[in-house]
Amino acid sequence: MPSSSAVLQLSSLVGEKLLARNWRLATAESCTGGGVAAAITAVAGSSAWFEYGIVSYANQAKEKLLQVKATTLRQEGAVSQSVVEEMLAGLLLLSHADIAVTVSGIAGPSGGSAEKPVGTVWFAWGLTTGAVYSQCMHFMGDRISIQEQAVEYALNGLLKFL
Repeated sequence: MPSSSAVLQLSSLVGEKLLARNWRLATAESCTGGGVAAAITAVAGSSAWFEYGIVSYANQAKEKLLQVKATTLRQEGAVSQSVVEEMLAGLLLLSHADIAVTVSGIAGPSGGSAEKPVGTVWFAWGLTTGAVYSQCMHFMGDRISIQEQAVEYALNGLLKFL
């Protein structure tokens, strides 16, 4: 997913703030397919502040790589507050990053339901100190548009934490 100039500016600002704190960032993404990590690595010098990113598209990947509980996935579904928060905890443990963001949603065009329509995306941001913030958003548009909006929202959320 190509980075727009606005997303590149957001990524650069995230990098500046991380460098000022000497912090490292990690990402775990589902519906954005690595779009947040791609936006971050589009910034020259991001290796100084970006630890790594995981694309955990399948539930099995969420379980195996990020320690998301199978019971949580069964009971809540992959697009839920519980899952993005478990993804976050697993990512912070795995990566040793100072700050992380996780994303799971329904980019469409199919896969939505009355309870979770296409465009539903859950985010979680957190620090190794234990501070966690999660939020659900509902984006409109086609698959690419929803993914792009989610990437931008994830980056803006990081800025709020920084």
